[in-house]
Order: sequence, then structure tokens, then C-alpha cells
Amino acid sequence: MRGKLDLLWVYAGLFIVFLYGPVLLMPVFALNDGTFATFPLKGFTLKNFSAMAANTSMILAFQNSLKIAVFVAVLSTALAIPAALALTRFRLPGGAAIQSFMMLPLVIPSIVIAVALLVIILKILGIGLSLWTVAAGHVIVCLPFCISVLMSRLEGFDPSLEEASRDLGCGAWQTFWRLTFPLALPGVISSLLMGFIISFDEFVIAFFLTGTETTLPVYLFSQLRFPNKLPGVLALGSLILVGSALLVIAAEVIRKRGVASSNPGDL
Repeated sequence: MRGKLDLLWVYAGLFIVFLYGPVLLMPVFALNDGTFATFPLKGFTLKNFSAMAANTSMILAFQNSLKIAVFVAVLSTALAIPAALALTRFRLPGGAAIQSFMMLPLVIPSIVIAVALLVIILKILGIGLSLWTVAAGHVIVCLPFCISVLMSRLEGFDPSLEEASRDLGCGAWQTFWRLTFPLALPGVISSLLMGFIISFDEFVIAFFLTGTETTLPVYLFSQLRFPNKLPGVLALGSLILVGSALLVIAAEVIRKRGVASSNPGDL
């Protein structure tokens, strides 16, 4: 039994190294005093981060991604709240099928969604590509994640509280704002953070639907053709890696706050 447990730990360690090892090397190479990301390192320096800050094109792409991510996070969460309420509080005819349909973007490859949206936007709607088209595509991708987060939160507290509120004379709207929304607020914040992260990091849909203004992932991909641009890309990628990890952790902690759990490891 002890031997099997040791093998399980070895397997888990190798799995983590295989999955996250290449990503964790990015900050190391970002501090490397050299053009190419190779070993041995030539030395440690912070000049790559200062060069990144002086790159106006990169900063503009960063601002575009930031604007899109904030807009997509707010809109996706606003659309996900009534959807999650309907799926958790009412017995809808074909509710399981409706939920499965809403979750389809989770299993459909992003490139399929991107090509389909490109054809619809250009050939059917006749709309030019811009940051707005990128945002529309990101909403489609982020919405299932936001619904899942909010559903897990709404299922975490007793719905009889809402029934008691209505018995005491509150209408549906008053019950939502005075009871349901405050209790679901950690899930709403978690949904906002999750939508922001997914939209900010998304590449495939942005690559197909962007116009003259590019998002940060598309810009970084275009810079990989130039070896002298690689250190700045690694520096910015390192900062995004750390920021994304912190946001994911914060989203999960906030989502679980106030939800009863039998797992002593949950916060």
C-alpha cells in the first residue's frame, strides 16, 4: 500500500512538472541577459521589463485587451445571472437540454467558433472587424464559465430563504436585491474575475475577429517572428502569468466564501 502511495505522489509530481514546467520557465528567461531563451543563462537583468514599458505598441495592445476584458466580464456576468437563476430556481421544460446547449462553447473548439463568427459577421451581417467583434466573440466563450460559477454559488444556499422573503411580503424583485443578490455576491465577483481572465488571455477568436486594432495576445504572437522582441514578450508574459494566477485564486476564494463545506481545506 505504501509503495502504491509513493508511486502516486511521483506520478502527481511528474504531471505537475510536465504541465507547468514550461510556463514557469518564462519568468526565468525574462530575467535572462540575452536575446534567446536558452540555457545556460548569460546573467540576470531587469532591462527587459524597462524595454517592455517603453514599447508603445505593446502598451496600446494591452489597453485594448484590458478594455475588452472589462466589458466582456460585466456583460457576461449580467447575462449569466438570470440564466443561472432560471436553471437553479425553476423546473424548466427541457432544462437539462437548455443547460447543455448553453455549455456548448466549452466543448466546441475555439477555432470553429471563430471561423463561424467570421463568416456571420462579414458575409451575413456585413460588419467590419473591430474590437467590438472581438468582444462579441469573447462573450460567447465566457458566458458558460460565468453561468457555471453562478450556478454553483446559487445552489450553495437554502432557497427556502427566498420563499420566506416572499411570504413576508417582498416581491420577486425585492427578494432578489435584498436577499438573493447579497448572498450570491461572492459568486458574482468570482464570475467577473473569471470572465476577465478568460477574455484577457483569449487568442484564437481575437486572431480571427480583430481588425486594425489588435489585442495583447495577438500582438505578442506577431512579435515572436522577431528574435530581438522575444525578451520583452517574455517579460510581459511573466507579469500576465503572475496576475492571472492571482486572479484565479482570488476568484475561487471569493466563490467559496460563505458556502458550507465538509472539506477542511476549503476557505
